[in-house]
Amino acid sequence: MQTVEALLANITGGNTVLQGLVGGIIITLLNTLGALGVLIWSKPSERFLDAALGFAAGVMLTASFTSLILPAIRVGGFALTFLGIALGAIAIDLVDHLIPHTHALLGYEGLASSRLKAVWLFIIAITIHNMPEGLAVGVGFGSGDLPNALKLLMAIGLQNIPEGLAVSVSALSAGMGARFYASFVGIRSGLVEIPLALIGAWAVNMAQSVMPCAMGFAAGAMLYVISDEIVPETHRKGHERWATFGTILGVLVMLLFDVALG
Repeated sequence: MQTVEALLANITGGNTVLQGLVGGIIITLLNTLGALGVLIWSKPSERFLDAALGFAAGVMLTASFTSLILPAIRVGGFALTFLGIALGAIAIDLVDHLIPHTHALLGYEGLASSRLKAVWLFIIAITIHNMPEGLAVGVGFGSGDLPNALKLLMAIGLQNIPEGLAVSVSALSAGMGARFYASFVGIRSGLVEIPLALIGAWAVNMAQSVMPCAMGFAAGAMLYVISDEIVPETHRKGHERWATFGTILGVLVMLLFDVALG
């Protein structure tokens, strides 16, 4: 871990904004890796996908607390962290209800629009889902706590692989082109993580005083996505037990990372 920290510090010259950018690129590449998986595995079972998304939820849930909420409380106290969590959840809720988009299972959400094609409504839905993840990585690096930021990077990157695959498979199942185009849909929806990571790192770097609130904001946004989108998606096809065990496995893996990496 120390070798990775030293390498990243040398590459970026210790600039936390550049570190956030690198982090955003890495998690996007891992999302791309998952999305390309549809080229060789176009029909994974629904049970597997629900368990994989449950795993992603468990990783995100644990990372929200161990890498964002608890460090934010230690740095800035409960009040600022609480405010950030509330604002993050409210912000994603507003985006979710105002921007037109559609989910494979949850259906159409947001304001009515007849101008956007179905594929773009699907891409927007996944983009909204990915926004908190990119922001979380950026805020993590912007905080200046490099070991903690790398743990967060590993968590988000790890869960991006099954997420990318699930998005591409969903796009393929929804009739959005052949496998190459479905993988492109999955890749394109994850690209938002790069600018969001950069914005998160820049914002915290510009005003360190807002760091606890920003970390809480990223955590609140992720918690909202977990509860409002990922869990309902994994509990609608009769595979609740597999999704639940996947979630528990994700929690355990993230806790193992947290302990092993200090």
